[in-house]
Amino acid sequence: MNVLVVESELHIVTAIEKELQRENFIVESAKDALSGLELLTKSHVDLIILDAGLPGVNGIELCKIIREKGFKDTPILMLTLLNSIEDVEKGLDAGADDYLAKPFRLDELLGRVKALSRKITQSQNLQVADLTLDRLAKVAIRGGKEIKLTSTEYRLLEYLMQNRRKVLSRGDILKKVWDIRFDTGTNVLDVYVNYLRKKIDKGYDTKLIQTAKGMGYVIKEEI
Repeated sequence: MNVLVVESELHIVTAIEKELQRENFIVESAKDALSGLELLTKSHVDLIILDAGLPGVNGIELCKIIREKGFKDTPILMLTLLNSIEDVEKGLDAGADDYLAKPFRLDELLGRVKALSRKITQSQNLQVADLTLDRLAKVAIRGGKEIKLTSTEYRLLEYLMQNRRKVLSRGDILKKVWDIRFDTGTNVLDVYVNYLRKKIDKGYDTKLIQTAKGMGYVIKEEI
């Protein structure tokens, strides 16, 4: 599998290259947006690791450009020093598939890369009752009606549906969807669950997204 690393700090590029090459990934690197785009258009790239803090055109803007140029299905892992929820949202809404805050452990980065690489071949839809999640189009369908999702709504719904009938703790969901690893007192999860309920459950007799009081959330057919 071919990985493109667009990162301005040489020591980070070197460390990532060594880690991925040990796992038999083929790695190319670029230090800015222009050279990254050039490599992307000239080479076969399966997955992109992108630094949000690139000089000139930053990584968030580059991510938007990559998607606009037609590379809609190429997984993008965003690296950034900015760890606020707002900055995570910007990267994901620009089209990134996952997010990892610096400093990070190389084994954690490798795990994220492997997970994204599996998604390339695991594009099958997810199903809970009459709700389908189209993992290629990244839309939900219920009762024959297409439901458009933001990137964060999609990630949250996908995680719930991947674990249907299993109660997921607030901590697990915050870590998986927002990369929040400690209790910050944020209500972002509750806000996005409410968004999803309005899109997925409103108007239907069977409510799929359920609250497990004092524990977290679960998606399932029965109450």
